Amino acid sequence: MVALLLLLQAACVFSVGVGLWVIGSHFFTADIPAAVGHPVKLRVLHCVFQLLLTWGMIFEKLGICSMPRFVRFMHDLVPLKEDPDVVVTDLCYGTIPVKLYQPKVFSCTPRLGIVFYHGGGMLIGSLRTHNAICCHLSKKSDSVVLAVGYRKLPQHKFPVALRDCVVATTHFLKSLNKYGVDPDRVVVCGDSVGGGMATVICQRYLGCPDLPKIRAQILIYASLQAVDFQLPSYQQNKNVPLASRDFAFYCWSTVLDIKPSWKSTIMKGAHLPAEFWKKYRKWLGAENIPERFKKRPYQPKTSEPLNESAYLETSLALDSMNSPLIAEDEVVSQLPETFIVSCEYDLLRDDSLLYKKRLEDLGVPVTWHHMEDGFHGVLSTLDMGCLHFPCSKRILDAMVHFLKGL
Repeated sequence: MVALLLLLQAACVFSVGVGLWVIGSHFFTADIPAAVGHPVKLRVLHCVFQLLLTWGMIFEKLGICSMPRFVRFMHDLVPLKEDPDVVVTDLCYGTIPVKLYQPKVFSCTPRLGIVFYHGGGMLIGSLRTHNAICCHLSKKSDSVVLAVGYRKLPQHKFPVALRDCVVATTHFLKSLNKYGVDPDRVVVCGDSVGGGMATVICQRYLGCPDLPKIRAQILIYASLQAVDFQLPSYQQNKNVPLASRDFAFYCWSTVLDIKPSWKSTIMKGAHLPAEFWKKYRKWLGAENIPERFKKRPYQPKTSEPLNESAYLETSLALDSMNSPLIAEDEVVSQLPETFIVSCEYDLLRDDSLLYKKRLEDLGVPVTWHHMEDGFHGVLSTLDMGCLHFPCSKRILDAMVHFLKGL
């Protein structure tokens, strides 16, 4: 009994120590912009997130479970809130879990269809974390929403997640009559890495005449390239929650199975040859980003000489499945009408700005909303009670307005 009490006391002291370490490191490393409107909320949200990551890393070191699995387990413990105006059905397309959201109100005409891919770096996030977003989308835009629960890392390596999304989307497109969806009004939508998957799927489906054509794509602070980490937003927002540069690199390196030891080389741009930078400068160059986004501290950098070993390690990043921003003109020019949301305090802000310019230059209609007080992941706070940010509602309202115009 004494030994058990001592063990419990040690566990409590250790837990308190972990919490204090997380809070202390937060104040030394995190950059909390006052312009987000609710900096204290962001501090709390960041500390909770960092606490989950830290405990996950501890359990991973102890061999109990992987960090992503622990974080997913914890965030999925939060009970789902039901919306009396939306019917939510859990289904499986083969082995792929999906959630179907349908308005309860009867419609005499086929509805708009939305396929939603959630964010989380392919490591965290789930159907449950994005349940509120899908419910609101379905209800407010009178749409049928299909959310895809793709398999994640580290158990399932790249490109398993993308394949799951392709399979689920194809199944949905072949079942539109069953769900009362208008085949001429199907939209793909995603946030963060889910936004990247949405545009990859759009690009892949251009050559599928036997399937209904995608009407539009909605990209919410999407991850659209995995090659250039020296853009202005990567420098300005490297320590802004909830996607710091360190966490983004952890996700990126895990997705592409790259050793963390290459981080310094990759961040300096030495992982790609001069020919690459010359070819893609017209799309990736910082000169394509409006000057108003360079007012905050930013130092233009030139890439260092090529490290051949790093190039061999990271060459998969050049595939358009990982970097749809650098797909060829003949592909991008055929993409459907696009809705883009970027956030000022987001590491990935410039991905959206560069893709917006590419689309517009190639004649693709673009609706763009920039959230001056936004940060990466803010849409997920939509239903977080006291941790809710007003910016999330503005993003949702803009999405709904766009959808109603299709």
